[in-house]
Amino acid sequence: MRYLVLTDIHANLEALETCLSDAARRRYDKVLVLGDLIGYGADPNAVVDRVQALGPVGIVRGNHDKIALGMEEAEGFNLVARSAAQWTLDALTPANRQWLIDLPQGPCTIDDFIEICHGSPFDEDAYVFDELDARRSLKVSVRPLCLFGHTHYPMTFELAGAHFDAMGPAAASEARLHLRDDVKYLVNPGSVGQPRDGDPRAAYAIVDTDAKLVYLMRLIYPVENAQAKVIAAGLPEVLARRLAAGR
Repeated sequence: MRYLVLTDIHANLEALETCLSDAARRRYDKVLVLGDLIGYGADPNAVVDRVQALGPVGIVRGNHDKIALGMEEAEGFNLVARSAAQWTLDALTPANRQWLIDLPQGPCTIDDFIEICHGSPFDEDAYVFDELDARRSLKVSVRPLCLFGHTHYPMTFELAGAHFDAMGPAAASEARLHLRDDVKYLVNPGSVGQPRDGDPRAAYAIVDTDAKLVYLMRLIYPVENAQAKVIAAGLPEVLARRLAAGR
C-alpha cells in the first residue's frame, strides 16, 4: 500500500496542487491528512474542497481547523494568527465549516502499521520538537509508524529498545527513510503550505508499507501566486513574506 501523506496545508492551494501533481506521477493508493487544512492562506474553501475530493481514508483535525468551532478555539494564537483565523472563519462556507467541525480528533489508527495524529499521540495540540516529547510519543503510539504534523518542521524520531535517534530535514528534493523491524518511528513530513524550517519548498510524503519506505519530498511551487492572493485578500502582509522565507 502506498499512502500519500499531507499535513499543514494552511489554505495554500498552489502548494497543495504542486504536491498532488508530483504525487500522481509517483503513484499512490490512498490519502492521509494530518490536520491544519486552513489558516494563514487565502484559499480555505478551495483547499477543503480539494481534500474532500481526494477521499482520505484517514484524517484528523488540526488546531487551525478547530477555529471552525468558533474564535474561542483561537485563544492561544498570536495577533497575526488570530487575524487570519477570523478572516478564515468569515470566508468559510457553511458546508465547509461544518465539515471541519466534524473532523475527528487524533490519534487515529490506519492499519497494522500506521497511526496518525496532528500534534502528538498523547495530545493533539502538543508540539514535538525535543527528545523528551518524542520519546513520550513513541512510547504512547500503538503502531510501528506514527505520522504527525503541527510543527511545520520535517523530523524523524526513532526508538529501538532504549536507543533513541533523531534526524532533521534533508536538503535534497527527495529523501528516503528505510523502516526497520523492531523500531518505532515518529515522522513529520513537513508542511505542505507553511514550511518553517527555513526552506520555502512545499513538503509531503509517500509511505510504502510493502517496501517499508517513507519518501520525503520537497517541491518548488509558485509561491509568488500564493503571496499575491494573501495580500489581495487583505490578510496580514507578514503571512505573504513568510512563505518565501520558509519561516
